Order: sequence, then C-alpha cells, then structure tokens
Amino acid sequence: MKRHWPALRLRTILLGVLLTVAALPVMSAILLRVYENTLVRQTEAELVAQGAALVAAAQAHWPGARPPPPANTRAPDYYRPERTSIDLSSGKILPERPLAPRARWTPDAAAETAALELAPVIDGTVKTTLASVLLLDSRGQVVRGYGRGGDHSALPEVRAALNGEPATVMRENGDYYTKSRYEWLSRASTLRIHHARPIVVEDRVVGVFLLSRSPRALFRGVYEDRGKILLGLAVILGLLVIMSGLVSRGITRPIVALSRSAREVTAGRGKAPQTPSTAAIEIRDLYEDFREMAQAIDTRSRYLRDFAAAVSHEFKTPLAGIGGAVELLQDHYETMSAEERRRFLDNIAADNARLAQLVTRLLDMARADMARPEAGVAVAILPIAHRIADSHAALAVTVDLTDDLPPVAVPAATLEAVLTTLLENSRQAGARRVVLSAAVLDDQLCLAVQDDGPGIAEADRERLFEPFFTSHRADGGTGLGLSIARSLLAASHATIAAVASPKGARFEVRLPLA
Repeated sequence: MKRHWPALRLRTILLGVLLTVAALPVMSAILLRVYENTLVRQTEAELVAQGAALVAAAQAHWPGARPPPPANTRAPDYYRPERTSIDLSSGKILPERPLAPRARWTPDAAAETAALELAPVIDGTVKTTLASVLLLDSRGQVVRGYGRGGDHSALPEVRAALNGEPATVMRENGDYYTKSRYEWLSRASTLRIHHARPIVVEDRVVGVFLLSRSPRALFRGVYEDRGKILLGLAVILGLLVIMSGLVSRGITRPIVALSRSAREVTAGRGKAPQTPSTAAIEIRDLYEDFREMAQAIDTRSRYLRDFAAAVSHEFKTPLAGIGGAVELLQDHYETMSAEERRRFLDNIAADNARLAQLVTRLLDMARADMARPEAGVAVAILPIAHRIADSHAALAVTVDLTDDLPPVAVPAATLEAVLTTLLENSRQAGARRVVLSAAVLDDQLCLAVQDDGPGIAEADRERLFEPFFTSHRADGGTGLGLSIARSLLAASHATIAAVASPKGARFEVRLPLA
C-alpha cells in the first residue's frame, strides 16, 4: 500500500474528510434504512393511536357495559404511553394475511349490536386514515368489515389480543404493484402493518379491533419531507463551507506559507514569516519554533563564518613563518652559519608547537560546544576550589568560601576547567594574588574570581569570550580558554561574565543550585 499510496495535499485530505462527514446522514438514511424504519414505526404508532381511540369508543357504547368510574388522572400509572414494537431491519415478516374461513358459530349478539353503534365512527376513521378496520367478537369472528363472518382467531396477532395484549406484526402486501423502477430499494414498499387491539369491558375481553395499513414508502416520505431534507442539506453544505474556510485559514494556508518560507530560508533568501492570527494554536507554536530555528541557524552560520575566518587567520601566521624558514633553509643552507640554522629551526619548532596547541584547544572547544547537561549532579564547590588553588603555586590564591555553601548542579570537571582557565589568565596578566568568594543570589551560586593584576580594558571586556581574542599572544595565548569555559558552563545552564572592577580583573560565574 505504501508503494501505491498517492501523494495527496493536505487540503485534499481535509476536504475529503469534511465531504465524508457531510454525507454520513444521507448514507445512514439510504444504506442503513434508518429513515425507512422510522416511517414504518410511525405507521405503527398511527395504528396504535387509531386503535386506542376506537377501543375507547367501543367500551363506552358496548351493550350492557356499566359506566366506568371517574378516572383518577392523578394516579402515577394513569398515563401509560405505548411504545412501538416492530423493527424493519430485524423484525420477522409474515406471509400475507389469509382469507378468513367461515366461522362455525354464530357471532356474539353484543358484538353485532356494538358494530351497528360504532359504524359511523369506524367509517369516519377509515375515510380519513385509509386504514382497514375489522371488528371481531370475543372468539375472533369478523362482525364488521371485510370478510364478515370469517374466523381470524388463528392469526398470532388476534390470539394475543384475545388474551388481552395488543400486538403488531408485519405482513407481505399481496395487492401491491410496482409504481417506480427504484422501489426495489425500499423494503417497506411490499409490506403492510397489522395491529390487533383488545376491547376490555369489566375486565373481560369482549372483542378485538384489527387494523392494517401500508406504511409510507421511502420515496414518498422523502418527497413529502423534501422541504426539511433540502433545508438540512443546505445547512450541511453551509457548515461545510464554513468549516472549509476555518480549516483553510487555520491550517492549510499557514502550513503552505511556512513551507514556502522554509524553502526561501534554505536558499538564503527571505526570513521567518509572521505568525498568522487566524492559525490554530499548534500552527502558531510551529511558527514560533520555526522562527527560533531560523534565528539559531542564522546565528550558527555567522558564528561558523567568523570562526572559519579566525581559524584561517590563526593558522596562516605560524604556517607562513614555517614556510618562510623552510624556504630560507633550502636556498641558503650551505652559506648559513650553525647559529643561523639553529635560529630558523627553533622558529619552525615554535610555530609547530603553536599549531599543535591550536589544534588541541580547537578540539577542546568542539567538545565543550557538544557538551550536554548531566541529570542529578550535586557538587560541593569548596573542595574543588582548594584543590585548584593548591595546584597554582605561582599565585597566592585565597579561598574565601564557607562550609555551608549549597551544592551546585555543575559537574566537577567543568568547575575545575573553568577555575583553572581563570587562574591561568590572571597569571598571564601579571597578577600575584587571587581571591575566590561566593554568595547565593536568586537560586544561584555567584562565584567571584578577583585578582590584583592590571585589569581589563573596557573596550576588551565584551570581546573576552570571542574565539581567538587574546592580549597575550606573545606569551603563547590562543584566545580560546574563556570561550571553552563559557561553552562548558552553558551546557549546565551556568554563565560567566567579566565585570567592572576598580583594580585587577574580576569574573563572576553564576552556577545553578542542585
């Protein structure tokens, strides 16, 4: 499937999803026949209502029936709605109702009298509802309606009614003929709903009303409800247009614009776009992340260009010296004195040593840039400060730190490298005394390194941490020590800065507490 999967645009996928969701109601009505089943149940409900009305009239006009006591409408079980019981999708469809065989007994006289009394009511009901209404006596013989004198007591719905329970069944309609070529889509077209309802007088079943009617066909129901269906379709299409606009404004257009900007930034043109106000929250976050990424890439690119230029400059000087000395030795080796040859060879050795030192420091800087913070680090700074101070005998290092300082979340190796770099810078600057002090400020430990040297010029204070910047190049300085220290500290979310001081150089290192 992956090999043959088409490349689709986001707008195509979203439009397909919206169209599918919009078509679900129509698919449910046609494929699941939900709407048709509703029409069938509606026919059953109408037959139940007609039967209940006819039964109430029969109970009031039944010969010999005593007037019922006043109804207690406040009784909790007085109002009992009757639910529909048939289901077109799962219900059983019985054969067409057979012709009633002639009954072998005489009909009930009370039922015949009631049939004459109820004739106007039955005729008026049939005239309006077009339903078939049969009145049966207490043994199932037809006393009013089609097939008078016939016996319907063998029908399951009639048997249930004679036992005092109303019943509804679905039967095939033998009189049906096709009116449209599309009616095969509707199962209800060839059906007829039959409802049998008992007539109970003084707690005794004295008769049964048997009603039947064809349900509304699917297409006829659709035609009759065309206004509602068209209104629903219009609402669905309107919502689809609105949702398409929201998706376009909130997702599709911002992603297309971001993709275009990404290509332009990759090609070195343009810049990160502004976040659209109509975009979704996740898309806005994506724009912010893209903007930060573009800024980081631009900063890194400038850093690499400047770094490459500085490395080239730093390497050219000793390489030029080595090349010049080798050329002079090749051209004038025989005419040079031993002392001159020794001087040129010493220059070559010094330049080679400087190149080796530059390579080593560059590797240290690369490792520092790639360093990652360590989880769960808690280091006491006092023992490290004493150990570094004892290793620098050329300086008088005073460790003005107390024993109650909290541990910091910085690896011990990083602290040793940073303190070593700062003390070595003080020594190269001509300082003789260095004081280490610390204070806790805003969940950070501020470690101060103060020496008594000549200090730092204000113009150089901001450039101290730039790679290859040094004022002691003649003493072998590479200008990478402070850059490496800053990178090592940044990996642990710590910082270093040179601050103004009335005498000597002063550095402040802010370390996060563990």
